[in-house]
Amino acid sequence: QVQLVESGGGLVQAGGSLTLSCAASGSIFSITAMGWSRQAPGKQRELVARITSGGSTNYADSVKGRFTISRDNAKNTVYLQMNSLKPEDTAVYYCFLGRVVAPGAAPSTYWGQGTQVTVSL
Repeated sequence: QVQLVESGGGLVQAGGSLTLSCAASGSIFSITAMGWSRQAPGKQRELVARITSGGSTNYADSVKGRFTISRDNAKNTVYLQMNSLKPEDTAVYYCFLGRVVAPGAAPSTYWGQGTQVTVSL
């Protein structure tokens, strides 16, 4: 099994910054990617940022230039640096990890419990 523990959420004023962390433990081998998704009230969960095992990154258009995803392989931790935060960034942010559990199998995805980010005017 895989355990993901998120931290770093909170309340911040518009224009401010927050850094989210997600520490992975357990059966963390054959990882394909880690990242962050978010879900605002009444909306579907959406991908925010993703980093592959090779270090490639991709971002939602709405956060490009403001958010940066990074990964510390030694600590099995992924970070999301969020700058120039806007009220529309308010959501529960979920860390995820994808890994291949068997040769040739599609990646399985594991989710953290979520951390609330609230951006006030």
